[in-house]
Amino acid sequence: MDIPALQARLRDFSAERGWEPYQTPKNLAMAMVVEAAELVEIFQWMTPEASARVADDPAVQQHLGEEIADVLVYLVQIADRCGVDVAAAVDRKIGLNAIKYPPGRPADPAL
Repeated sequence: MDIPALQARLRDFSAERGWEPYQTPKNLAMAMVVEAAELVEIFQWMTPEASARVADDPAVQQHLGEEIADVLVYLVQIADRCGVDVAAAVDRKIGLNAIKYPPGRPADPAL
């Protein structure tokens, strides 16, 4: 996925609709949390085993994809408005996590 191209596409989409004044980092973050809640809602009453099988139900998988896309779109827009290079931030965070959680450490970060 070309994040800068996606950001440009989303800027154009917003500009065509006059949404820029409303798309502040604060508002985008709040909207992202709402969308994340909608993502969580899909799994709310599933067992862990059922949640691992969502790909077996095309309707659920499609709904899941739509909510994931909503969350991703808001994240990408927040990064764009705040000047965060998403690829660099992800690379840095993975590097930090590799130091914090070396191989062989228990899976539960609280341990």
